[in-house]
Amino acid sequence: MKTIVGIRIKKPGKIYYFDPGEEKLNIGDFVIVETSLGEEYAEVVIPNKEISEDRIVAPLKPIKRKATEKDTKHYEENKQKEKEAFDIALKNIKKHNLEMNLIDVEYKFDNSKILFYFTADGRIDFRELVKDLAAIFKTRIELRQIGIRDEIKRIGGNGICGRQLCCCSHLSNFETVSIKMAKEQNLSLTPSKISGACGRLMCCLKYEQEVYEEKLARLPKVGAIVKTEDGEGVVEGVETLKELLRVKIENQDDITVKKYPAKDVTVIKDVEVEEDENIDENDLRELEKMEELDKEDMEN
Repeated sequence: MKTIVGIRIKKPGKIYYFDPGEEKLNIGDFVIVETSLGEEYAEVVIPNKEISEDRIVAPLKPIKRKATEKDTKHYEENKQKEKEAFDIALKNIKKHNLEMNLIDVEYKFDNSKILFYFTADGRIDFRELVKDLAAIFKTRIELRQIGIRDEIKRIGGNGICGRQLCCCSHLSNFETVSIKMAKEQNLSLTPSKISGACGRLMCCLKYEQEVYEEKLARLPKVGAIVKTEDGEGVVEGVETLKELLRVKIENQDDITVKKYPAKDVTVIKDVEVEEDENIDENDLRELEKMEELDKEDMEN
């Protein structure tokens, strides 16, 4: 077992394990850590805790020190400088007539580098811009092109659920989301209903997907012939999470539709999954474009 603390450099962002040494740290404490990009000002989100060593990516770096008032003041000054740098960069982007959208500016804690995040359609030749910014700020300058999901993560906002966007509150990593997930969760395939503020398929489609896949593997599909306590019938609907089947039973002139727990039904003949012919072709094309763009963002 090894004692660790979990720290987060940005919110939201990944949680990294560090060695606290003899320091006793609590949630909400701020510390200075050494990373591959230099010193960082970070918040403790997991207090001193013992975990098995197989969960640790060696070597475990030590906490440099608990943040002092001077460190906090320096961090806040950098936040103010970022706002000023943003305005200066905007003016220079306009000066060079570059077709790029500046999203955010980040000062490294030790002032060793300033990062400018932007979006653009295609590649941008920003070499002259970097020269100008380096001359103004007298430090290393790095421009990073980011995807639409990262853009929204930095800007913030609320989702259609009314809550703060997942990527702005707790989501550390983006994962590929597919149309297949929406289909298996029996959601409307209308783009406006299953896309987020970023214009991509909503990240939350991923949350319950494993559960749906596990249950759907066991449940009969719509159109399957099953045997119930009331006789043989055809599955007309499936409530996946509740594991309930809506079955239509025909007895001479009588037709009844009733729900049965899947465990009380015997499958006589299952069917293959068929494409939904009711999907609007334009909606499907738009969703497929979202899916393709999402894959490209992940690869880049």
